[in-house]
Amino acid sequence: MGTGLDPTKPQGHGQQAPLTPEYSAKFDAFLADKAEGGLGGDPTALCLPHGMPRMMIAIYPIEFIVTPKITYVLTDYTTHRRILTDGSNWPSELLPSYNGYSIGKWIDEDGDGRYDVLEVETRGFKGPRTFEGSGMPLHEDNATVIRERIRLDKANPNLLRNEIAITDSALTLPWTVNRVYRRETKPLWDFVDCAENNPHVLVGKEYYMISADGYLMPTKRGQLAPDLRYFRPPAAPAR
Repeated sequence: MGTGLDPTKPQGHGQQAPLTPEYSAKFDAFLADKAEGGLGGDPTALCLPHGMPRMMIAIYPIEFIVTPKITYVLTDYTTHRRILTDGSNWPSELLPSYNGYSIGKWIDEDGDGRYDVLEVETRGFKGPRTFEGSGMPLHEDNATVIRERIRLDKANPNLLRNEIAITDSALTLPWTVNRVYRRETKPLWDFVDCAENNPHVLVGKEYYMISADGYLMPTKRGQLAPDLRYFRPPAAPAR
């Protein structure tokens, strides 16, 4: 429901994210690169995981599996996510990952004796990561903190709502968006292997495409040919 992180607004600058001047300029450079045929700062083009918060856009269906100690978030495309709900504290050392380390707590908000809200905090990231597919970057320091409130809609239990509040050094202030997911009663599960058909290859500091017949092709207008100094022509056949 909406391909931007904020589903009510268009991608890119239309998201109205409170980017710092530095990261707004960096984003403009990514957009210009993408307009020329480059990757535009989007690590997904290299088959890196979406990571948080982008994976919660749910471009492909996601599945929540709730157990007493862990809630799993599975998806057909990117790596799965674990939300610990066993009362764990933050470990003294976090192994950085694209999805981060998530600790959650179940809340009985209306006092009816039944849990109805899952509050989650996620930190411990590595990058590069983007907010959404336009290439809007999170900060390189990866000190992101993401807090979520996940609950079923009170009026319609077939809708799941997620309030996502993001604190990141690329932002001038925390950015809060509200996403909604629609229950699919008969889901069609698939497996999307990005690496299987990914045509991008890095040569030096430039990305090229691999054509169907195995040749390197430019991705951008006016792109220089790759440096061939380390490539040797095939040996002449023996006579």
